[in-house]
Amino acid sequence: MPSAPPLPPVTVVLDRHDDTLHTHTALAAHHPPSGRITLHPGPGTTSETGLAHDLLAALGKPPLLPGRFPAGRQPAWEAAASWMTALPVNRLTVLRAHRLTVGRAMRLLQLHALTGVHLTLVCHRPHLPAALHQALRTVDYSVTADFEAARRHYYGATATEHLPADGFARPVDRWLTLPALDRLVSYDSPRPCANPCTPPLIIWRHRPPPAPLTAHTAQRVAHRLHAATAHPGLAAAVVAALFTGASLQQLATARPRDYDTAAATLALHDRARYTDGCAAYPVPPWASVFLRAAACFTRLVSGEDQELLAAPGDRGHLLRVAEMARLRPPQPPAARRQGPVGRVEWDWRERQEAEQYEAMPASRVRPSRR
Repeated sequence: MPSAPPLPPVTVVLDRHDDTLHTHTALAAHHPPSGRITLHPGPGTTSETGLAHDLLAALGKPPLLPGRFPAGRQPAWEAAASWMTALPVNRLTVLRAHRLTVGRAMRLLQLHALTGVHLTLVCHRPHLPAALHQALRTVDYSVTADFEAARRHYYGATATEHLPADGFARPVDRWLTLPALDRLVSYDSPRPCANPCTPPLIIWRHRPPPAPLTAHTAQRVAHRLHAATAHPGLAAAVVAALFTGASLQQLATARPRDYDTAAATLALHDRARYTDGCAAYPVPPWASVFLRAAACFTRLVSGEDQELLAAPGDRGHLLRVAEMARLRPPQPPAARRQGPVGRVEWDWRERQEAEQYEAMPASRVRPSRR
């Protein structure tokens, strides 16, 4: 296996006189689509989790992760690392670094080691504070007090590009109705394979394949999901439903090993053949960032044998993420609605099929002859 590239040394910029020029220049370089993140920690807290929430917000994501987690600890750092690895982010600048505790500084250094990001710490003081000096003893680092060098080599260019109108942080009002989400709450119940399973590419025998999204629609879906949740697994589950047409139960059969990055396929399992059996589904390029983030997140939090996407018990969280992104399946006509106007009815297709199935025996009864 090829060896990992060496980590870039951490850079410390000394802003001796707390000049606003440093802050403004670093903030102006912030541009996630270009891989540049400027983190301006919120004042008044020394919490390590709080710093992770600030980082998620800098990535354009809600800071809180839905769901239950082991020991009640929200894996915010793992989520941030997963998104930074998948997007990918190549430069992280942290302002007000002289206020970092040893614990917060170590968290950032661990993130640097995990992601290989170019990490720049801006100290608005003439000297390194003791806490940061202590943390930096574990890594290679360099120090500069030259603003021009910091601007050219460490902060990054001033962002002049702009996100599309439906970009990460823009609120979304209009629904996107996507037929591929019809089966997300299907009643099938496949189980994961107990032994390693490498299935062939899907052959659509019992149901038609979902229609591929246009490039414009795929971009809108991606932007909406990035802004709707920081949870890589839930975001990836919605994405996987769109290119597989699978139910939550079948999506839950995938494990990290089932995502093949080289072949760009995702394997889902169905030994009892409720649908098309165990099969590998081609992953469209726009969806790969979500699968990469989910695989990294699952390995960091739970391990190889846990769900890659969402677990069956995550159904409520999954549907809320989709609704936060304003994504829904086709809805029933007004006369057939069972809930109040404005509420998404996720099981409309299932109800239609159940009604048709119940009506079939009566339609096949032949009148007796006398």
